[in-house]
Amino acid sequence: MLDRLQPVPTKALAPGAGDVIKLAILAVGGQGGGVLSDWIVDVAERNGHVAQSTSVAGVAQRTGATIYYVEMAPDTGRLPIFALSPAQGDVDVLIAAELMEAGRAIMRGFVTPERTTLIASSHRIAAVSEKIEPGDGRASSPKVVEAAEAASLRFISFDMERIAVENGTMISASLLGALAGSGAFTRESFEAAIKAGGRGADASLAAFGAAYDRARGGAAPTPRAVVPGGADDRAAAHGPLSSAEAARSPENT
Repeated sequence: MLDRLQPVPTKALAPGAGDVIKLAILAVGGQGGGVLSDWIVDVAERNGHVAQSTSVAGVAQRTGATIYYVEMAPDTGRLPIFALSPAQGDVDVLIAAELMEAGRAIMRGFVTPERTTLIASSHRIAAVSEKIEPGDGRASSPKVVEAAEAASLRFISFDMERIAVENGTMISASLLGALAGSGAFTRESFEAAIKAGGRGADASLAAFGAAYDRARGGAAPTPRAVVPGGADDRAAAHGPLSSAEAARSPENT
């Protein structure tokens, strides 16, 4: 089990008056990183903050994730000056859509033990460097988890991809649930942001709720019944589906 839930008395997004909150998201194509950053901006604005989001595209073939970056601050009537990209040692919340992306974020200096809440899905997507290695070239997940616990102020990690697949949606919804479960703003404001998106909101809300409960220390969800011919049935026969594939399955469209 690679689940890690570390309760602390402070909230993930709890700056002092007038402080800027800095949040970075590391994701690859098909994981909904852009939608996730849009949701977070919406949530910030619903809670009386001004916010800005930017992105720096990664390199294809898993040599680098796209970094989505959000800064927000309480709305005082005067616009703050926001940065365009994250800096080493200057990130409050780091969200990684896959475990090795959390490791890369640590190596790049985005995660610090005095400050950063690290939220990462514990599932793996093999990098090109792992695929081309003769034999078993997989990197050690337990070593990444150990480094994450040492490098961060708080580490929240469980299989958010599985939660997304089981609910027929993208991992972005599960990541948002984990962020909300960390104590960031109100649950209602997160749900309102998802509902405002329209299409696919019900599935996203289901995954959000399951991830929220896990981040709050709840038990892992019981797998839903397999629908013959559905996404879960095909996954059992042909290997696990990604959240993107599950979201496109007929029963979820």
